[in-house]
Amino acid sequence: MHVFVAGATGAVGRRLVPRLLARGHRVTATTRSAAKAGELRALGADAVVLDGLDAAAVGQAVAGARPDAIVHQMTALAGQPNLRRFDDWFATTNELRTQGTQHLLAAAQATGVERFVAQSYTGWTNARTGGPVKTEDDPLDAEPAAAQRKTMAAVRFLERTVRDAPLDGIVLRYGNFYGPGASESQVELVRARKLPIIGSGAGVWSWIHLDDAAEATIAALERGTAGVYQIVDDEPAPVAQWLPYLAEVLGAKPPMRVPVWLGRLAAGEVAVRWMTESRGASNEKAKNALDWRPGFASWRDGFRNGLVDAPAPGVAS
Repeated sequence: MHVFVAGATGAVGRRLVPRLLARGHRVTATTRSAAKAGELRALGADAVVLDGLDAAAVGQAVAGARPDAIVHQMTALAGQPNLRRFDDWFATTNELRTQGTQHLLAAAQATGVERFVAQSYTGWTNARTGGPVKTEDDPLDAEPAAAQRKTMAAVRFLERTVRDAPLDGIVLRYGNFYGPGASESQVELVRARKLPIIGSGAGVWSWIHLDDAAEATIAALERGTAGVYQIVDDEPAPVAQWLPYLAEVLGAKPPMRVPVWLGRLAAGEVAVRWMTESRGASNEKAKNALDWRPGFASWRDGFRNGLVDAPAPGVAS
């Protein structure tokens, strides 16, 4: 098929484009950077320099390409993570999740596109009540931290808008990314012992390697039906398990432990909730409906063999 990949030079997009081409699909790929457009053309894609918030430009690009499917991977995080000012850090991404989604869907409907796949997220967005692992049918958090309310609203908007659109709308809730292009800042923090376990460290995280996220996206394009799918590995795990393991894999000292009150003082409410109350995600629906399996079934294997620059010192599973 002819696939229009919006945000083709992001973390997932740069892995998705060559895989689509290798499978025989034609790809029109967008980027905000003229320099990166050359990289996309070198891969064999038709490259378009595009601002996803420019409705007219989006409409013109999609109309010119006339694709069979659109993949919405547009994000725009800049600078260092800032959990205290989370909504400010995600401000442009939230615009892309709202306005950008509307622009792409309008262009899709005007051009007769039948399939639309959009990037969403599963993690801190899950309700912090009930069991440790959530399915696609479980509710999102009704009371997010104050610093994340705008971001949660944008996630809800994207998912609702894609699901309600009069086409084959697919939402992929990716777990926490790792791998080259996603792990560097976290690896640096762990090596410097600047990522402590707050309180019990009972918050459950679900991980996904970027390569596995790209493969799941192709599975959704080729075999998925309308709906929401959680794209995570097979082993949701509390911070108190995965963080010490990551430090060991990196050859770093074990992470420090700090009480909740100190974590809140030093890092803010978002960090405390993420470390102590977050819920993981099940991938059963994606595995069954998309006939997809993560190459790194567990973050244990992925951390050992899939991080950007981490040697594999033989840590036991």
